[in-house]
Amino acid sequence: MTAYDFDLFVIGAGSGGVRAARISAGYGAKVAIAEEDRFGGTCVIRGCVPKKLLVYASRFAEDFGDATGFGWQVGETAFDWPSLIAAKDKEIARLEGLYRGGLNRAGVEVFGERAVLVSPNEVRLSASGRTVSAKHILIATGGKPNVDSGLPGIEHVITSNEAFHLAKLPKRVVVAGGGYIAVEFASIFRGLGSEVALVYRGEKILRGFDEDLRERLTVAMGRRGIRIITNDVFTAIEKQGGALNGVLKSGETLVADEIMFAIGRSPNTAGLGLADAGVATGVAGEIIVDGENRSSTPNIFAVGDVTNRVNLTPVAIREGHAFADRTFGKGVAALDYEYIPTAVFSTPEIGTVGYSETAARAKFGSIDVYKASFRPMKAILAGRDDPTFVKLVVDAASQRMLGVHMLGPDAAEIVQMAAIALRLGATKADFDRTMALHPSAAEELVTMREKWVAPGEAAG
Repeated sequence: MTAYDFDLFVIGAGSGGVRAARISAGYGAKVAIAEEDRFGGTCVIRGCVPKKLLVYASRFAEDFGDATGFGWQVGETAFDWPSLIAAKDKEIARLEGLYRGGLNRAGVEVFGERAVLVSPNEVRLSASGRTVSAKHILIATGGKPNVDSGLPGIEHVITSNEAFHLAKLPKRVVVAGGGYIAVEFASIFRGLGSEVALVYRGEKILRGFDEDLRERLTVAMGRRGIRIITNDVFTAIEKQGGALNGVLKSGETLVADEIMFAIGRSPNTAGLGLADAGVATGVAGEIIVDGENRSSTPNIFAVGDVTNRVNLTPVAIREGHAFADRTFGKGVAALDYEYIPTAVFSTPEIGTVGYSETAARAKFGSIDVYKASFRPMKAILAGRDDPTFVKLVVDAASQRMLGVHMLGPDAAEIVQMAAIALRLGATKADFDRTMALHPSAAEELVTMREKWVAPGEAAG
């Protein structure tokens, strides 16, 4: 019988890898984990968590303005970027300590260095040069921001990684991209007082989201002073003095203090030695896995963004936990990736779960759609013309709820609860029978009765 140094070796100490290591150790497995950067991964260190803190900060300007309508005299306000970043860094350090502490308490051996595969059962630790063996290896190295490496002047841009550590708030920012990271940072910088433009190669921002959400967020961002330029790309970025000139394909030049690229992310697999271990990858470098997160090498697994399937932190965590349960515990049913809720923390924010109207029509054929657009109560006294939008997508035959989509304050909080109902197979009648909680924006989910009819269609 072959003796291994560890039952499990995890490469990458992000959310998925840490969860897998900790749960596996709890089952009695001898576990090690290696991380060349900070513990916590993208979400904790340079993603979801610090981003949400900046989102909160960016919304205070509107809150101060709205307060007058409720009788408050706020007085002169001022924002200090270094203070925000220092507070953010303190919180991230605290969370990183919790991640490390959880691993230590679980008995996981921690290596603060890069790990590279040298065979299906061996890993080399780059800093120390030590080679260790493991019966199972789990890769959870996440993703990294994309940049256009062939673009002249690309060395002058920043990505979301650097945006969290800028020495000062830029007065003029141009964001390249149209996904959730791009629109979130455009909203953050604008809320904090920067002049912001967003450049996207496609026709509409947020490809893959429901069309109503895409269109209404575009209007809302424009109302806040964010210039959105579509069907265009950069052809060069030139540094001139202390400014950057972003030259577009259309011929326009955008002047900025910072140009941020948020054009997607790629699996972080370069230099991991995957070929040496016989691990197959896809066209984007993602590790190809089956329904149990097993790679083409039977004892090597991968979870989270490195597989490029559903790139969300809760999915990585659930996959890591399920891996530990299957490998060292009593097993677990296959994960179901349908009805995963997600949010875009733009201002206003988006919460969505299930099928968009377009996707539902393609899969189910006949559907019923319900829409409501209204001015939330808080906006009335504030004098703000910023409607909340709610949309329900229903299978016409079974009346099962297929999608819930919302744009407006607290949309993410509301849709998280709606996701439970969709997971349980709730029907439109179940929503209708639920008593409304008044006054709230969420009550619209259970009070809509009139089907939306597209122009030119006959009411059914």
